Amino acid sequence: MAYFSELDRYLFGQATHYEIYQKLGSHFRTEQGEKGVCFDVWAPNAERVWVIGSFNGWNETSHEMKRLEPHEMGIYELFVPGLQEGELYKYLIETKQGERLYKADPFANYAEHRPGTASALYDLKGIHWSDDAWMRERDGREDVYAQPMAIYEVHPGSWKRHPGRDDDGFYSYRELADSLIPYVKEMGYTHIELMGISEYPYDGSWGYQVTGYYAPTSRYGTPKDFAYFVNECHKHKIGVILDWVPAHFPKDAHGLANFDGTRLYEYADPRMGEHPDWGTKIFDYGKNEVKNFLIGSALLWVEQFHIDGLRVDAVASMLYLDYGKEEGQWIRNKYGENKNLEAIEFFKHINTLITGRHHGVVMIAEESTAWPMVTGPAEQGGLNFSYKWNMGWMHDFLDYMKLDPYFRKGNHNKMTFAMSYNSSERYILVLSHDEVVHLKCSMINKMPGEGWEKFQNLMVAYAFMMGHPGKKLLFMGQEFAQLHEWSEECELEWYLLENANHRHVQNFVKALLHLYRKNPSMYELDTEWGGFEWINANDAERSIFSFVRKSKDDKNHLLFVCNFTPVAREDYRVGVPELKSYKLVLNSDDAEFGGSGAKRPKTYKAKASECDGKPYSIGYKLPGYGVAVFQY
Repeated sequence: MAYFSELDRYLFGQATHYEIYQKLGSHFRTEQGEKGVCFDVWAPNAERVWVIGSFNGWNETSHEMKRLEPHEMGIYELFVPGLQEGELYKYLIETKQGERLYKADPFANYAEHRPGTASALYDLKGIHWSDDAWMRERDGREDVYAQPMAIYEVHPGSWKRHPGRDDDGFYSYRELADSLIPYVKEMGYTHIELMGISEYPYDGSWGYQVTGYYAPTSRYGTPKDFAYFVNECHKHKIGVILDWVPAHFPKDAHGLANFDGTRLYEYADPRMGEHPDWGTKIFDYGKNEVKNFLIGSALLWVEQFHIDGLRVDAVASMLYLDYGKEEGQWIRNKYGENKNLEAIEFFKHINTLITGRHHGVVMIAEESTAWPMVTGPAEQGGLNFSYKWNMGWMHDFLDYMKLDPYFRKGNHNKMTFAMSYNSSERYILVLSHDEVVHLKCSMINKMPGEGWEKFQNLMVAYAFMMGHPGKKLLFMGQEFAQLHEWSEECELEWYLLENANHRHVQNFVKALLHLYRKNPSMYELDTEWGGFEWINANDAERSIFSFVRKSKDDKNHLLFVCNFTPVAREDYRVGVPELKSYKLVLNSDDAEFGGSGAKRPKTYKAKASECDGKPYSIGYKLPGYGVAVFQY
């Protein structure tokens, strides 16, 4: 009796086999009293298929696979007794033209360490978890959107490295658990977002050209090691988000491209199936088995590795048929439009499925256009993502911050515009790896001025970002003002923390993160006007912004004041909504942030003195580039 049953074949053909990772690929099992491995591969256009590997000396004829009925489904299967975990293997596919292709297993859970390209046998049933409390709490939350989310984006291979080793010096998953988790916890982040976990051949792609959609990269250890890292994160109440790349895949010979001698995983027409700019293949979202392959990958990470969210890369490239293409390089849909109707249906399917099965898991879209209702419900025509990266805010914010302070008054609206559309989607404000590569400069070197002024600019920028509605994401190194652009080839410039300016920035980001986590007013009403109020959005001449973040229970609101020029305002007065005392809870002029350290009152009592359209106000000596946050 076939391991890949008739029901499996039916569900796979309908794109509804949600445990496909338990059937396709290689799986340890016992047949007729013999322990071994059952191999199953989808290759409908192949003439013949063999399993070759270290277990048979890579013999190309000794282990031919059997094509299961119905033949047109194209499932090949073979049980091989006596195999051990760690054995390397590939599928040898003979095409109808007689060509021989040597392919890694698309459903493998482990891979040979690069530059090797073989798959490796691995039994995920050996993973043990102790994060039940985290999982129950995560999926039992009544309102997932009312939770804090401050994400630390990490490229594991370059966060830190061991010096002087003959190999790459990568920290293993277990070493990252010992060093990265305590750092993230101390800083106050709520989540770690990991780049480049799905197996990929080329380091310079940062993990965005995937060949192993079901396998944690072997660069940092085994799948059990990766599971250990996730488990430790959860024990310390830190969520884990993975970058996930269903938009395209590389043309590497061992990968998915031309898998069985035909365009199996990619669209058959190159005008649909190739990205001319990226040199990669586009998945065929109209083919049920391909959709099921991607859905199964996402579910594997969530259900087998307990991942708390997937950040879906390059969503716009999937939605638009003409993305990165000239006229003649793409095909219109049946309505004559540039929308990929099959990708739209795919997003509705997968997002509804995953967030429905796992209430606390989030699906995050990196979507850079004005596509409507990215986070809207599928039943109303939306894509049903949990969050969307706010790329518009990011571009406006960085354009403003790069300006000499003298010219900021003429660009004041760049900092206020995002609030005009804030309620249209559920947003994450991002300063990601993409903003500190390819000659874009590091965050500190985007700032105007020289010396200390750059650091002051960066701190007031971070304060504005943390106070603004939307969840947060900072890429590693930005929290201590790394000087150089990020490179995957070397670790972050941790030695900079010997310099006081860099320590001050790190201290300030830490203070902001802990303020954020401590105060529900900063996160629980992110998309509602009831959670935000401008005090003065129009003080362009002085380039000062003041606003209030409000909580659901009408307690512990926070008033933010951010000065984006070096001009001190000794007589600064800000309007306040109530006649009460306002407690200073964050002051950028404190010595720990590189300020003067001048003593200031802890509380400020409002007076019946009109200001900023409010009947009451408080006075505060606002330094150049000063940030003050008051609680009331």
